[in-house]
Amino acid sequence: MSDDSAKSSRVRLARGVSPWLLPTVAAAAATALLTRRDRRWALAAVPLSALTGGMLWFFRDPDRTPGEGRILSPADGVVQSIDPWPDGRTRVAIFMSPLNVHVNRAPLAGNVTSVQHVAGGFLPAFNKDSDQNERVVWHFETTLGDIEMVQIAGAVARRIVPYVSGGAKVAQAERIGLIRFGSRVDIYLPEGISPAVSVGEKTVAGVTRIDRG
Repeated sequence: MSDDSAKSSRVRLARGVSPWLLPTVAAAAATALLTRRDRRWALAAVPLSALTGGMLWFFRDPDRTPGEGRILSPADGVVQSIDPWPDGRTRVAIFMSPLNVHVNRAPLAGNVTSVQHVAGGFLPAFNKDSDQNERVVWHFETTLGDIEMVQIAGAVARRIVPYVSGGAKVAQAERIGLIRFGSRVDIYLPEGISPAVSVGEKTVAGVTRIDRG
């Protein structure tokens, strides 16, 4: 499915962006007004306006028509690695660049059994040791059993914002959280389920099927 068919014409801003966006917008507006009095303020107004435009693009949150599949991608990005896990599960790691939409979505319908914040470092998300970064570990009770998903902060991403908490019931492809700036999301496929994606493949949150039917 193409990105165009996955996204509707309506684009909103992600929840949880106000602490970052509002000060930038205010500064850009103030310096733009001051430029009318003194053109030298343009030295500040131009880059601040460009930064505001970049942040509006980064924090976009388009509506999506959910794809078909038992397990859908929780994130926009590129499959960084696919690794067998000692307990029989398969980890699919998805790297999100600053150009991707950073709102994450529920891979399956089910109940959120836990949302655990784990303190850690801030290595680049593509680093092999980024598993120990600041992260939020999710567990979903689903028809396929327990599904684990991990939001991992990167070198620039210093804030993970969950939208729901433990005990919540979520629909497949529902928005569940935001990672501010470049980062990574891991999804663990249950034992016996093979991935339908390959390393280097692009994914669309709530649209791309992750499991092989």
